[in-house]
Amino acid sequence: MSLDTVRRRVAVVGLGARARLFTEALAGPYADRYELAGFCDVNPHRMAVHNQWLGSSVPAYAAEDFGEMLEKERIEVVVVCTVDRTHDTYIVQAMEAGCDVVTEKPMTTDADRARRILDARRRTGRDVRVAFNYRYNPVHAAVRETLSSGLIGEIGSVHFEWLLDLRHGADYFRRWHRDKANSGGLMVHKATHHFDLVNWWLGTRPETVYAQGNLFFYGDRAGLRRGLARDYARAHGSPEADGDPFAVRLSDSPVLSALYLDAEDADAYHRDQNVFAPGVTIEDDMAVLVRYTSGATLTYHLTAYAPWEGYRVCFNGSEGRLELLVEESTWTRPDAKLQGDTAVMHGEAVGDTAGRTELTLRRFWEPARRLDVPAGEGGHGGGDARMLADLFGTPAADPLQRAADATDGARSLVTGLAANASFESGGPVRTRDLLDV
Repeated sequence: MSLDTVRRRVAVVGLGARARLFTEALAGPYADRYELAGFCDVNPHRMAVHNQWLGSSVPAYAAEDFGEMLEKERIEVVVVCTVDRTHDTYIVQAMEAGCDVVTEKPMTTDADRARRILDARRRTGRDVRVAFNYRYNPVHAAVRETLSSGLIGEIGSVHFEWLLDLRHGADYFRRWHRDKANSGGLMVHKATHHFDLVNWWLGTRPETVYAQGNLFFYGDRAGLRRGLARDYARAHGSPEADGDPFAVRLSDSPVLSALYLDAEDADAYHRDQNVFAPGVTIEDDMAVLVRYTSGATLTYHLTAYAPWEGYRVCFNGSEGRLELLVEESTWTRPDAKLQGDTAVMHGEAVGDTAGRTELTLRRFWEPARRLDVPAGEGGHGGGDARMLADLFGTPAADPLQRAADATDGARSLVTGLAANASFESGGPVRTRDLLDV
C-alpha cells in the first residue's frame, strides 16, 4: 500500500498565528500519517503566508467555500482555528460532511452553539477533539498522578489564581477577543483552559457557579481615570502610540507583520488596537466560586494586568495539601519587544526565579516535601508537542486520559458561561440550566 493511500487528508480553517502550530506539525513530523490538503480563511493573504512558510502549495479556499473544499479535496479531518464564535459553524459542517474534527479551545462561545456541536456529534458519530494543551504539560500530569495516588486524600477545595502580565494580558484587549460577542470574554476564551484542568484533575464536573467580574484596568474609562489613555485607535502609523508600553508594534515581528499588518487590505482587521480605546466589552479582573458534583469547591481568580505572569494552584484534601507554583515571568519590561520572529506575547522572563516551577506536598503531621517536577520543552511547558503527538501520532494507551472530546469541551465551557451569567444576574447559576453535560 502506498503512502498516499494510508494518509488522512486534513484541512485547516483559520490561518492566524495559532494555526502555525498545526500546519507545521501536519506538514512536518506527522506528514507520514496526514496529507495537508486544504486551507480555508476569510483572508487569502494569510493562507499564502502559511504556504510560503511551509514551501507548499496547499489549495486555498475562501471561508464561504468551506463546503466546496471539504468535497473537492476529499477532506477527512478538519482543524478549526478561527475566531471563537465561528467554531461551531465549521465543526458542525465538517461532521455533517463525514469529517472528524480537532478544534482549538474554547470549543465554542455559548450554550446554543455547544448544543449544536453535541447534537451533530450524536447524529453523525464523528469524532471531536478539543486541543487542551495544558493537559499535556508534564507538571499538570504530575498533579493528576499525585491527586490520584490518594496522598492528600479526598479533595475538599481548590484555589486557583491565574495572573496574566502587562504584555500577555494586554494582548487580549488589542485583538478581536476584546469583544465578548467574539470570544465569550476571558471566562470562556482563557479560563476554559483552567476550568478544564480542574475537571480533569478532580474527575468531576461543575454544578453551581457564583462570580463577580469587572473591567478594572483596560478600556477607555479606566484609561482616562488613571491617565493611561492615549488618542489613537491602533498603534501602527500612530505617533500618539510612540513610547506607549501597552502598544504592540506589529512591524517588530515578521510573523505578525506577515499574518496581520500585510494582510489588512483583505479584511481591514487591526491586530494592534489601543487597549484603552472604546469598544472593550470583556472583563479583566474576575473572581469565581464553583461547587462540583463531587462536593469539592473551587475559588478561582484571573487578573489580566499583573506585574508578573504565572499561576498558583492549591488542593486541600482530607490528608493534606498539594501546592503548585508556576512562574512564567518575574516582571515585564516596559520596553520589551516581540521575541525574534515569533508571535509570542508573554512577558520577558527576568531574574533568578524566572521560569520557576514548584510542586510541594504537605501531608498532615509530616514536613513539607518538594516533589520532582518533570521538565517540558517547547510551547506551554511542553504541552504543545505532547498534544500534537496524541492528536496526530500513532495511537497509544494513556492512563491519564488526556484526550479531550466534545463533552469535555462543553463541561469546561459551561463554567465560564455560568460565570458570565452570574456577572449579569449577581447571583449563583446552576450549570445544568445553561447546558446539561
